[in-house]
Amino acid sequence: MEPIPLLTPYKMGQFDLAHRIVLAPLTRQRSYGNVPQPHAALYYSQRASTGGLLITEATGVSDTAQGYPDTPGIWTAEHPGGKAPVSSTETRLGPQTSFDGHLDEYSPPRRLTVEEIPGIVDDFRKAARNAIDAGFDGVEIHGANGYLIEQFLKDGTNDRDDEYGGSLENRCRFALEIVDAVVKEVGSHRVGIRLSPFTDISDCYDSDPHSLALHMSTKLNDHDILYLHMIEPRMAIVDGRRVVPKRLLPYRKAFKGTFIAAGGYDREEGGKAVTEGYTDLVAFGRLFLANPDLPKRFEVGAELNKYDRMTFYI
Repeated sequence: MEPIPLLTPYKMGQFDLAHRIVLAPLTRQRSYGNVPQPHAALYYSQRASTGGLLITEATGVSDTAQGYPDTPGIWTAEHPGGKAPVSSTETRLGPQTSFDGHLDEYSPPRRLTVEEIPGIVDDFRKAARNAIDAGFDGVEIHGANGYLIEQFLKDGTNDRDDEYGGSLENRCRFALEIVDAVVKEVGSHRVGIRLSPFTDISDCYDSDPHSLALHMSTKLNDHDILYLHMIEPRMAIVDGRRVVPKRLLPYRKAFKGTFIAAGGYDREEGGKAVTEGYTDLVAFGRLFLANPDLPKRFEVGAELNKYDRMTFYI
């Protein structure tokens, strides 16, 4: 019996993957004092499989980079403090409804000055080196989900009038400077990036997400990075069923490395995406959270546990 498409092998640069099921980065607020705890090893080992790719939860590159309490950091102990949170803008983010229904309030951001930006870029470089020195195979630069890099990328949040704002090229400058610095530090064969051009998390939106995605997908080729990990637009309801929009094909074609698609996939939709050449790998979040043995369950066609939104971040 032939394996399902998601369980076929794939060579990603120097990494020989046994299957195409990827653990998406999932924020877990369990790193007290920004230090990963012993239970983190259990959490990831439960989701490990021979030849599988796991992307860890988002990890702060400095003490000004903490979007949530009790998330891990990988900056050095002597890293200087700053005035958090920093941003591309001074526009305040309004209250946001959390996963459990309560409203989160955020302090006003502080716009980074042009003179400060090289220091932030260097934070990413040092954090990448720390990750490799700690034994990780590579690093994924988080340019998605409303965090700092995406605040520069999108015109809904980037209201700067200097060389980091205004035109599409200027808004992408910060992200590409980080990519360049990280690649020079640890090697392009160890670097990926995650983008979410179509999302509007925390008021972070763009008036032309297609042009943004296409520009970044194309420019990333100049740095020869290992992979591009991109999040689909929100799922649509077709004939009463949730369907993945599959609007990422232009960016998959533009980018020359490995492409990872994420956003609402299940066993069937993920398999189709691989078979059709729409993507190389498929990242799973909620399903992997509730089913640590997800590759095995996909293999045997086992029933999946239902995920519980109330436990997503704890």
